[in-house]
Amino acid sequence: MTRGLRFGASVSLLLLIAWSLAWELWLAPLRPGGSWLVLKVLPLLLPLFGVLNGRRYTYQWASMLVLAYFAEGVVRSVSDSGASRLLAAIEVAFSVTFFLCAICYVRLTRQATL
Repeated sequence: MTRGLRFGASVSLLLLIAWSLAWELWLAPLRPGGSWLVLKVLPLLLPLFGVLNGRRYTYQWASMLVLAYFAEGVVRSVSDSGASRLLAAIEVAFSVTFFLCAICYVRLTRQATL
């Protein structure tokens, strides 16, 4: 069970990173040729190795970090139009998937308290 959650969290985090890069550089950048908003990917790189290695503490704080991407996706899916609205909805899906996998992984790997 935890193996599947680790896989789901790892894949959704990698997809969220790739999706954010593609969105801000090629698919629907704020300005033609890309924008500085692509730097929003940098915080997602911080938990990458910890998530890939199954470090419980990383899952704990990364689950809170990804909520910012969820919020951005919700706001942009409501306020943007055209292709950007669909891209934002997909960002929401990736961030929710990561959040759920991370929370379930943390819950299943906690030590029993006496």
